[in-house]
Amino acid sequence: MKHLWILAPLLFSSLIWGQMENGDDGRLPCSRCNPHRYCNCSHSGFTHVPMVTDQALSLDLSFNNITLVTQNDLLEHSKLRVLDFHGNRLAVIHPSAFDALWSLEKLDLSDNQLKTLNYKWFEKLEVLQQLNLLNNPYSCLGSPPLFLGLVRLRKLMFGGQDLKELNREDLKGVTHLDELTVQANNLARYDSGTFGGIWPLGHATLSLYGPFSTNTTLAEVLLLDVCYPETKLTLVDLHLNHYVSTQPLRKIIKRIRDLSLRNFSLSDEATVSLLTLLDGVPLRSLKIVGLTLTGEGRWVRANRTELRNMDEFFVSDVTILDILKFAMTSEVQFLLQNQRKLSIINSKMFLLSCYLTKMMVNVQYLDVSDNLLTDLTISYMLCGNEETLKELRVLNISGNPLKSLSTMSRLVTKLTKLTHLDISKTSYSSMPPTCSWPASLRYINISRAKLTTITPCLPKSLEVLDMSYNNLKEFVLELPILRELHLSGNKFLRLPAGGYYPNLQTLKIQSNTLNVFSLSDLQSYRRLENLEAGHNKFVCSCGFVTFLRSLLAGSRGVKITDGDQSYVCDSPVNLQGDAVDRVTLPIIQCHTVLFVSVSCGVALFWGMLVSVLLWRCHAFWYLKMSWAWLKAKRDYQRHRRQREIEGTGALVSFDAFISYSERDASWVENFLVPELEEPSDSTDLASPLTLCLHKRDFLPGHWIMDNIMSSIERSHHTVFVLSQNFIQSDWCRYELDFSHFWLFEARGDAAILILLEPLRKDDIPKRFCKLRKLMSSTTYLEWPQDEERRPEFWRSLRNALRTDD
Repeated sequence: MKHLWILAPLLFSSLIWGQMENGDDGRLPCSRCNPHRYCNCSHSGFTHVPMVTDQALSLDLSFNNITLVTQNDLLEHSKLRVLDFHGNRLAVIHPSAFDALWSLEKLDLSDNQLKTLNYKWFEKLEVLQQLNLLNNPYSCLGSPPLFLGLVRLRKLMFGGQDLKELNREDLKGVTHLDELTVQANNLARYDSGTFGGIWPLGHATLSLYGPFSTNTTLAEVLLLDVCYPETKLTLVDLHLNHYVSTQPLRKIIKRIRDLSLRNFSLSDEATVSLLTLLDGVPLRSLKIVGLTLTGEGRWVRANRTELRNMDEFFVSDVTILDILKFAMTSEVQFLLQNQRKLSIINSKMFLLSCYLTKMMVNVQYLDVSDNLLTDLTISYMLCGNEETLKELRVLNISGNPLKSLSTMSRLVTKLTKLTHLDISKTSYSSMPPTCSWPASLRYINISRAKLTTITPCLPKSLEVLDMSYNNLKEFVLELPILRELHLSGNKFLRLPAGGYYPNLQTLKIQSNTLNVFSLSDLQSYRRLENLEAGHNKFVCSCGFVTFLRSLLAGSRGVKITDGDQSYVCDSPVNLQGDAVDRVTLPIIQCHTVLFVSVSCGVALFWGMLVSVLLWRCHAFWYLKMSWAWLKAKRDYQRHRRQREIEGTGALVSFDAFISYSERDASWVENFLVPELEEPSDSTDLASPLTLCLHKRDFLPGHWIMDNIMSSIERSHHTVFVLSQNFIQSDWCRYELDFSHFWLFEARGDAAILILLEPLRKDDIPKRFCKLRKLMSSTTYLEWPQDEERRPEFWRSLRNALRTDD
């Protein structure tokens, strides 16, 4: 039992680890979560709901192969706010699968295989605000009502190709929606009042292809339930081929103020019928996106339509099936003459006549972008030198094949109220030296052209200038009131000089070839607040990395608004692709002077420390004497070989070489020398001896080591006069060190020791190891203090000196 208690925690840990690795019931883990607790597990091939941290706030499971959501799959995700199952193969969801998701605000179950909907899925989702059930194969919403408890629901999307009926109770409990989207192209049954309880309703988007084609009564009843003056209505996928198909709009057209039509097809008959319905209605805005005209443009019967209340008319992506037969007459000026905001976009329009533009007396906003207008037809549209579009404030002619900027400036000069001009995505390749512009112009967009240089053609009245995605390498132009400058996508190597733009607040210069920029560059802009300079080819030097980090942190007064991750190193190679705020550079590269100073200081400290230790251990002495000994030994061997070749012996000139301390010189000169070189005794034993003294016999001008070597080599013996002075003396260190080192290494038996005063072996420094050893193994002479014993001392010394090596 004791062993089982020990093994239990290990078994439990193994079980938990196994669950983390393999998931519960074969579920795989997903760890792709960012610091904001958004977990992106989409496009991962999951067949079951993966295991995700229970701290996740948003979970994206879209575009997988999940077919089933069980009761326990989401049990621990009470903090989850967003859950996306879009684009799976969901066919079964357990009734209580979402019960634990008390905090869920957005749920997307669109594009799956749900054939039936269960009200129990949503019972506990009391804070749910957005629900998407589009494109599932259910034919009805089911009973009891699905949305009864969703009191905070504000955005509801449901329906699909299989939706056949909508009953009065289906939307019970839904009382207030900001947005309602219903796909009911094949709807066959609709109970009046189904949508009637939704109030207020901000925007309704309806796909009613089938009802408009085959059951106009159903379409009319449904539209009456959702159309209010405050509700924006969008109709999608309508193909109106005759006047009958427009009848569902007959009763509701006077109730709506904002109508949008998407993917819309009209015949001439249906067009005339629709325009007739619009006659005199209070419709303020009409937007048509994806318009296909199947007729020949014969709309004369509708030329009396009065659209005085229409403030905005927007049409884009127009397709005319039979362009050769299409002959729309100028009698349709009623469509254009009352609006203040007019947009005709991507409609293959190559001409808008001067006659029509003169009729646009109220137009303040005109967008004819992405068409086929040329310099010539633009000139015709703006009536040359004649007055037109007197109230125009905003003109967008982008995306047309225009080539002459001077022509454009000349044409718009007469538009005295023009403040915004968009001439981007054109073919401008050069800029004239001077241009004339209306004094009111404050905004110009000439991005995505082919300009290579800037000239004073641009007006000084500009507050916003967009020159992005041209081929500019420099920008030098005085614009005193400019607030925003957009230069992204060019070829700038450095920031433009800020002195020309004293009021600039925003600078965007992304995707150029900037290597660095500094604090001084930013300080040249007096009022700069926002900067976007990411996606450039930055050289991550120490100074730049430090500066940019402080800039990203907001400590330089300029705010980086394009995100930290857009600032990436391009060089050096080892840092290429790394985000600048995460780069770590070596201290030797960033603080060279400090590094060298500290390194030198540390090296000096250790050098001094080692030197002291070596000095204390006499290492210098050993090294010096080793070198001297090696040199002396080499010279000695060389002389000996030379003598052997010449057949001569060593020239011996002295009986003894005397090594002594300078402080003992008086004893040597007053006792030793007279007694040995000038003996008073005339016996043979007391005959004179020749001594070598460094003061007297060293050759001047020769190296001290050579003198010592020569003297020792020419002497039969070496006499050491030992005393405390001898041990402590430094003046003759070369002589003393070399003589004792070399002598005891080569001729230790020729040494004679004289102790002037009592000395112990321990009194001699340890570095004189040979001398210490010799004192332990060799008899030495002691200088007697008693004069009666001195004759015996001299006799012993002479005997020793008379002995040959």
